[in-house]
Amino acid sequence: MATEKELLKSLNDKQKAYVDLKLKNPKNGEYMLGVFHMLPGGDLNMLQAAAEIAAESSTGTNFKVQTETPFSREMNALVYKLDLKKDLVWIAYPWRLFDRIGNVQNILTYIVGNVLGMKEVNALKLLDVWFPPAFLEQYDGPSYTIDDMRKYLDVYDRPILGTIVKPKMGLTSAEYAEVAYDFWVGGGDFVKNDEPQADQDFCPYDKMVKHVKEAMDKAVKETGKKKVHSFNVSASDFDTMIKRCEMIISAGFEPGSFAFLIDGITAGWMAVQTLRRRYPNVFIHFHRAAHGAFTRPENPFGFSVLVLSKFARLAGASGIHTGTAGVGKMAGTPTEDITAAHNILKFVSDGHFFNQEWAKVPENDEDAIKIVHEDEAHHIILEDDSWRGMKKCCPIISGGLNPTLLKPFIDVMGSTDFITTMGAGCHAHPKGTKSGAAALVQSCEAYLKGISIEEYAKTHNELKKAIDFFSKKKNKSVEQAEKTESSS
Repeated sequence: MATEKELLKSLNDKQKAYVDLKLKNPKNGEYMLGVFHMLPGGDLNMLQAAAEIAAESSTGTNFKVQTETPFSREMNALVYKLDLKKDLVWIAYPWRLFDRIGNVQNILTYIVGNVLGMKEVNALKLLDVWFPPAFLEQYDGPSYTIDDMRKYLDVYDRPILGTIVKPKMGLTSAEYAEVAYDFWVGGGDFVKNDEPQADQDFCPYDKMVKHVKEAMDKAVKETGKKKVHSFNVSASDFDTMIKRCEMIISAGFEPGSFAFLIDGITAGWMAVQTLRRRYPNVFIHFHRAAHGAFTRPENPFGFSVLVLSKFARLAGASGIHTGTAGVGKMAGTPTEDITAAHNILKFVSDGHFFNQEWAKVPENDEDAIKIVHEDEAHHIILEDDSWRGMKKCCPIISGGLNPTLLKPFIDVMGSTDFITTMGAGCHAHPKGTKSGAAALVQSCEAYLKGISIEEYAKTHNELKKAIDFFSKKKNKSVEQAEKTESSS
């Protein structure tokens, strides 16, 4: 293996301009930092390939050009650290490169744009990023948070209990509203459109909104408790997206009783930031459909769940799906999913490589230190001093969970500060959605009382039937897997 000294000697004049392995204090506030897993391609060595990546993701191209200036060279991204054993590359990006109106799309175009298609690399995955305080100042961050939703619902010290209406497609507007009503009267807090929900002919958007409003009003009257519905406003164009938002507002929903869901990756970061800026008093719900194309660990190109989640917080999403950490049906691990959840939820948290402070004031400022301590004590922070830092973004947990898996996920998460959205976990209940919601509520009650769900189920029939049903399904899956393994 070549040494760093040998690698430095191998650089051409253009590449040298994008490397500084002696960069003094990269955390001085001038740079946004990133760490990539990278494998060089073709005839390039590790440092040569890294220099080409730094060039393409900032000021350069494939050859040194005669039009560069002394100032333009100051905007060069710099490779400042290598780990040759782990194939890791650290790059510092002068954040003045980026659109000064807080444009997340612009940043990602630089750092995971063209570079992912370069033939100079066989693998390139952005694993972690670090945002300096002066950089954070340029970006919106969340406005309406899970703390605001908790106040509206009067729900504290437990997860917000939600569902995704299933089947995800095929129900009429009235049928959809009926499922939402059943979940709410069963005790649930939060119902969401699934990510493909739009204006299908069998479920017209305007009628769906109207019927959901009627169902919510009836559920609130019967239960005496507030409810929330998250509407997918993703659309073919800007005007239609805004029209859907205004339709929901005009339907008479009480402020706080609705959220705007946006398919952030497929609709785009512009859509996310438009919603945040136009509707600062609405919970902006970032669904990450298509994220697996970038985040799955077996994919050598893209970015991690942590990176996606941190940029969602930067863009101003109130919440983003962060995965079930292997507890549910989706691919994921605690290392990946819980790290992402903590990084968007907390004021200070360790990422894969960086300790991120979401502070806009000096880290040694006594008020910043106080915020850190209050956050660790689970107090509400940045409520009347939002200039001091960026507000939290809520982890939204979905994908194969059911009432029997609520406590296991809470144990892995180490917190109840999240929204759980169980689909089949509620609607597959043998007695239907209302009983499925009740089983979820009872599972949560058992957790709060420190009682096992098996013990609690002795006096709570809905939970008992859920345990029996999902245990049988789990055992059947295990048996099938064992048969498949023995026959292979």
